[in-house]
Amino acid sequence: MFQVQRYEGTREDTYRLVIQQLRHLLEDEPDAIANLANAAALLGQCLDRINWVGFYLLKGSELVLGPFQGLPACTRIPVGKGVCGTAVDKRQTILVEDVHAFPGHIACDAASNSEIVVPLISPSTGELLGVLDIDSPEKARFDEVDQAYLEQFCEMLVKFI
Repeated sequence: MFQVQRYEGTREDTYRLVIQQLRHLLEDEPDAIANLANAAALLGQCLDRINWVGFYLLKGSELVLGPFQGLPACTRIPVGKGVCGTAVDKRQTILVEDVHAFPGHIACDAASNSEIVVPLISPSTGELLGVLDIDSPEKARFDEVDQAYLEQFCEMLVKFI
């Protein structure tokens, strides 16, 4: 049985441990939904000061809610709308220090104040599969360190979905 380990060192050390644990969770499981669910749970347990973490999967011209940890969320988001839809449209990570200042922000949880959204792009085909979305009740919770490691996390994950 797999047990999540929490690290009390630097954020960089925590992320390295999270990525290592993700590899162990994914390596023997071929089911995409199971892997997304475990990835969301792993981040939910290991990242501090967050109130929502999960995935939206691209279905046609909209993102559809996938596995997540947190309060119930918006089920569908049009591409180009909100932070998640903008990340898909631009095919790049979006860091938002204050979601209330983001034009067109879609408020699924009023307690969220900052957000990071990382696109899930297949390394073999270049196809955009969806996004990882993480919210925090703190303003400016996420920075370039989070971005770099979460992009690595997603690069590994997409190989297994």
